[in-house]
Amino acid sequence: MDLTLSPSEEGFRDEVATWLRENNPGPEPEGSLDEVMSFRREWQLKLHAAGWAGISWPKEYGGRGATMIEQAIFVGEAAAQEAPSPANVLGLAMGGPVVIAHGTEAQKERYLEPILTGEEIWCQGFSEPESGSDLASLKTRAVKDGDEWVVTGQKVWTTFAQYAKWCMLVARTDPDAPKHQGLTYFLMDMEQDGVEAKPLVQITGEGEFNEVFINEARVPDENVVGGVGNGWTVAITTLMNERAGLAFGAIAGIHNNLTRLAALASEVREEGGTSAAEDAYFRQKIAQLFIEAETMRLNAYRGLTKTMESGIPGPEGSLGKWQWADINQGLTELALEIEGAWAALGRGSDGAIANGAWQYNFLRSRANSIEGGTTDILKNIIAERVLGLPRMR
Repeated sequence: MDLTLSPSEEGFRDEVATWLRENNPGPEPEGSLDEVMSFRREWQLKLHAAGWAGISWPKEYGGRGATMIEQAIFVGEAAAQEAPSPANVLGLAMGGPVVIAHGTEAQKERYLEPILTGEEIWCQGFSEPESGSDLASLKTRAVKDGDEWVVTGQKVWTTFAQYAKWCMLVARTDPDAPKHQGLTYFLMDMEQDGVEAKPLVQITGEGEFNEVFINEARVPDENVVGGVGNGWTVAITTLMNERAGLAFGAIAGIHNNLTRLAALASEVREEGGTSAAEDAYFRQKIAQLFIEAETMRLNAYRGLTKTMESGIPGPEGSLGKWQWADINQGLTELALEIEGAWAALGRGSDGAIANGAWQYNFLRSRANSIEGGTTDILKNIIAERVLGLPRMR
């Protein structure tokens, strides 16, 4: 793949950069998650009004019809300028693309516009207490009752479920079929009786993830996506879009924090007056992280090339997610190692992340190797579906 941007792509990048500089609302509020989500909703409305929400969606469905390279440019530039996330990030990155790929025309007409505006937030009902990495073993049941399905079960790690109107729900509709074949993909209304979301407090003190308890919830037949029994295929489309959409924004975010890490290393000094940046050990550790970030960037372009050839995200996206988790965890660990004893006090300095943010980032990064697919499972996907290695069992 030619990594040089064409003149039109350079023009697009300049347009994106200029608009973001003029409209970026700045850091998210430091208040409650409710305040953060309200802030993100306002930001998404502004993105949508300017045509930047769902930019790679076809124009007939409210998108900009941007190319995949333009999508990568936008995501990377937004992360580089540290623009906030939109409120409906799961709807934009996964829900909309899945409805466009597998939904009926009636579903596209009903769901896509409220996703773009952020009017209706979406969440992802996949993982269960005993079915995380082995998703196809899930036990949530959906039983046909006339022109509706009655759903009973439990989901966990459901991001922003407490704010969601719709859930991308995978449930078992044929208990006698092989586990990958007896699943169906539903759009479940979260605001009905029989659905309860309970936030799970994380090590950071936040509650973005949830348990979702489903007790005879009703889903109309018209909310089946991709056909009864085809849930596994639709679910894979969802997961591939999730992982493919991560790479370029994650790379820009890592580079921002690597710059801060280098500034921190230059500023922190031992008793003798020597900075961490002058220490060979820390220099090598920081250099290694820069090398790994560049490797991730090039692999992201390789994955993008594959997606452009096939038209759909492939298993290569799993590599970027795995690399991001390793790099981000290593970066935050190194920051606290550089701060040394000061790390326990939430040390800050000019040019570095201050006010305990390194400590927050370290704690939050613990989830990176679990969320969006565990690192162990991603390694299996890469080994079997990218490298063509034989299955262990």
